[in-house]
Amino acid sequence: MKVRNLIGAMAVVGLAAAPTVAVAQTANTPTQSTKVDDGTLKSRIETRLKDTAALKGSDIDVEVDNGVVTLTGTVQSEAQSQRARTVANIAGVSSVSNRLTVDSKAARSVDRSADKAEGAIDKAGDKTGKAMDKAADKSEKAADKSASTMQKAGNKAEKVLEKVGIRIEDDKTAPTGKGTGAQGKDDVIDVDANINDAWITTKIKANFVNEDALKGSDINVDTNGHVVTLKGTVASAAGRARAVELAKSTTGVKRVIDSLTIAPAK
Repeated sequence: MKVRNLIGAMAVVGLAAAPTVAVAQTANTPTQSTKVDDGTLKSRIETRLKDTAALKGSDIDVEVDNGVVTLTGTVQSEAQSQRARTVANIAGVSSVSNRLTVDSKAARSVDRSADKAEGAIDKAGDKTGKAMDKAADKSEKAADKSASTMQKAGNKAEKVLEKVGIRIEDDKTAPTGKGTGAQGKDDVIDVDANINDAWITTKIKANFVNEDALKGSDINVDTNGHVVTLKGTVASAAGRARAVELAKSTTGVKRVIDSLTIAPAK
């Protein structure tokens, strides 16, 4: 009787322990995960990127190859770039290659503003340059006209004086005998008494204006006590010689100091 009871008790214990063993074996059995194909991964990632508010305004392309995700396109900040990488790293993805380019609207706005400002500066510069050129041309024409007018006035004055028997002579060459002027004699006006330095300077400048040999020259004429000093530049030796010759032949000039330099016109 005791033996029979012992065997029965062992059977009950065996039956109670059996389910526990089975459960343990089931828990220790590895779960086989189902691999997600690349097309499904791409679709899921694109949907997640589109629905992510933080990525609004971005332009992202998704490529998936054997579980490896590659992100290309543009985002507006580095934070968006990192956010896109995080969103793309879903279940089934082995790795994410982030090749996104950060192209912020602020940077583009600054670039456009800079381009606009540069264009405005160039336009203003061109306008100013044209205005200056126009003013310079106008000033040069006015100077030429003034010099020409003075030359004509000087020539006219000499002719008027000659008609009444008065000749303007250099004191070194003034005649000493009587002539046949309007008063029955040659009336000679003394240079030192009747022609001043300013008149001589003006006369010489006027003579330089239309002289071909002096084209491109920049000559300063200074007269002091009927002594003329020429300074500045001429384009050639011939021009230099011609300038000195014209200055010396001007009525009232006693001496010419040549301080000219030769500098070929650019």
